[in-house]
Amino acid sequence: MTSTQEHSEHRGTASIGSAYYPVLVAVFTALVIISNVTATKGVAFGPIIGNWSIITDGGFIVFPLTYVIGDVLSEVYGFKAARRAIFLGFSMNALAALAFWATIYLPAADFYTNQEHFENIVHAYTQLIVAGLAGFIVGQTINAWVVVAIKERTKEKHLWARLVGSTFAGQLGDTLVFCGIAASAIGINTFGDFVTYAALGWVYKTAVEVIMLPITYRVIATIKRREPTYQAAV
Repeated sequence: MTSTQEHSEHRGTASIGSAYYPVLVAVFTALVIISNVTATKGVAFGPIIGNWSIITDGGFIVFPLTYVIGDVLSEVYGFKAARRAIFLGFSMNALAALAFWATIYLPAADFYTNQEHFENIVHAYTQLIVAGLAGFIVGQTINAWVVVAIKERTKEKHLWARLVGSTFAGQLGDTLVFCGIAASAIGINTFGDFVTYAALGWVYKTAVEVIMLPITYRVIATIKRREPTYQAAV
């Protein structure tokens, strides 16, 4: 392969060998694990109107930030680099689940009285791992693909279109798959509650990402400027 071909092939992305990529992946992985642990608790706000309540799970606190970082990874490093971060994040989640299951079967000390509660959390966490793995791979793959696909057409222009478009599509795929599997793990058993759970999740996570666009813009601009291997798409 000639140097001209290599230059063209990496146009619009940076190499993952820099100091920034592993930091982003580490934060991304930590947020995924935190989100799955906090998502084991079903949360209801309300009733707001009549008997209607806002139903979600504890994962709403930090989960949208995983998509913000996913956008940064896709925009700066490309689809393959973002996909690598997704798989790494869920490999660590699987390791966490295995560690929790191993802990269940360790002999409990006489003074430890929370074995049953711990088992309940681990069972819910395991179901959420499956839901998260399915939903997140679907959602983040759609998210990364949309960012890269739009960038191929717009180059360095219209970053907002890449971020907003990928968010709407990725979060929809993620939410439908995740909620379909995870609902029973947090105690959602009626169709009405499920519709509220899924719709609210999609709207909320999308809204958070849109609100955070100015911050996402700054992070992307800063990394592009400081990444010695980044080459603008033309």
